[in-house]
Amino acid sequence: MNLPNKLTMFRVILIPFFVVFLLVDITPVDKWIALAVFIIASLTDMLDGKIARKYNLVTNFGKFMDPLADKLLVCSALVCLVAVDRIPAWMVIVIIAREFIISGFRLVASDNGVVIAASYWGKFKTTFQIIMICLMIADLAALQLLTTIVTWVAVILTIVSLVDYLVKNKEVMKDTK
Repeated sequence: MNLPNKLTMFRVILIPFFVVFLLVDITPVDKWIALAVFIIASLTDMLDGKIARKYNLVTNFGKFMDPLADKLLVCSALVCLVAVDRIPAWMVIVIIAREFIISGFRLVASDNGVVIAASYWGKFKTTFQIIMICLMIADLAALQLLTTIVTWVAVILTIVSLVDYLVKNKEVMKDTK
């Protein structure tokens, strides 16, 4: 269990704490604690990948768990944000559906010996989704217009990155038998 894998597991462990603080409304600071936990978890995502690549600590466990931890964090946040009425359910369905489609697509590609690397569109999508989630957790009236714009950009990038993956890798889905 190297440092990048420990960071990935730490991210997974943070998810229930994030969810509880986001969904409870006991004190005025609950949402700020949820935001801090989400930001810490998001930063571990950036950090574990950089450390793994820089020090050649890439493992099969990390290849499996890192993207799973990312999806768990983002999907948990989005579902909770629907529950507290900060994002429409249809947007969350689009975002989660994209994750399922890409995961399935990567599984088929892997079965055919093809590795599909993350694209810039996918990285932009992730960045905007994280910013969107942070803005929605903060829920500040002064940032409502910015939150709306970032949300629409995140949804559009979700769709664009899906189309980009499918078009660039359409050969993966061709039956060669």
